[in-house]
Amino acid sequence: MQRRITFLKAVLVLTVIQFTSQIQAQNLMKIPPYLTKRDTVAIVATARKIEAQHLQPAIDLLKSWGLNVVLGKTIGKENNQLAGADWQRATDFQEMIDNPSIKAVWCAKGGYGTVRMIDRVKFDNFKKHPKWIIGFSDATVLHSHINTMDIATIHGIMCVSTLYATSEAKETLRKALFGEKLEYNIEPHEFNKPGKATGELVGGNLSVLYSIVGSESEVDYKGKILFIEDLDEYLYHIDRMMMNLKRNGYFKNVKGIIIGGMTKMNDNDIPWGHDALEIIRDITKDYDIPICFNFPAGHMKDNRALVMGKEITLEVTAKGTKVVFE
Repeated sequence: MQRRITFLKAVLVLTVIQFTSQIQAQNLMKIPPYLTKRDTVAIVATARKIEAQHLQPAIDLLKSWGLNVVLGKTIGKENNQLAGADWQRATDFQEMIDNPSIKAVWCAKGGYGTVRMIDRVKFDNFKKHPKWIIGFSDATVLHSHINTMDIATIHGIMCVSTLYATSEAKETLRKALFGEKLEYNIEPHEFNKPGKATGELVGGNLSVLYSIVGSESEVDYKGKILFIEDLDEYLYHIDRMMMNLKRNGYFKNVKGIIIGGMTKMNDNDIPWGHDALEIIRDITKDYDIPICFNFPAGHMKDNRALVMGKEITLEVTAKGTKVVFE
């Protein structure tokens, strides 16, 4: 009898340890504090240059949400294509993420350049006091780099996108920032692969993800749900990047894939023979995971907000796709 009691106690202890480990694993990702009215959002340029007057629609939007706005020192700076030298963009970003009065940092514009300044930024204080980093496209460097620290970020419209973004795109950004429930129901696409999966959402711009493969900014894709989108690429470049991800084992390790906008693609004089979605379909067709095509996020007016690093449930059926942020 005593042996049985001892055995049951051991089983109970083991069960508690396993359960605790599962809970801890599920709570590794840090969610920055959601915004409340009168919080302050900083606007900085981590890549291409931009003048302050082009930010007025974004400033007006933030103020309509009851938020205050601070412009970074990079706004209006110029270094050829970039918003100042690498050290200037890094310093501006550093000051904003370290400033306790700033509750979110919104990237003014994309283009190219964030990867040139990311290694100059120290994230020691940010890890202790995370805040929302917002943007897409070139800001994928920030999403991926910060997601490796187990801190969530927001893939959403840039400041410069505000002028032409749909009301849905702007509203989903507001919901993400203020911690309201995000859930998407998307029309079916003929290339979709049915299935259901739950996992942490990672990814962003395909070209940027391709450019940081093997660097310290690359997230671990295993067990995650991958989101990709792109703009203005040659079709054979899409094939090359997708083949790189395939050969590196990304697609066999992820739980699902969400394909956003593949916008304004280019072709050579001798056609590649397949459009971007056909290329992606053919390269991913052998994987037994749910795959959603034409998700409204990326270089488009209807660029819906995604919380990168947060757990989602992706369900793809013949009736359409459902994405729920847990």
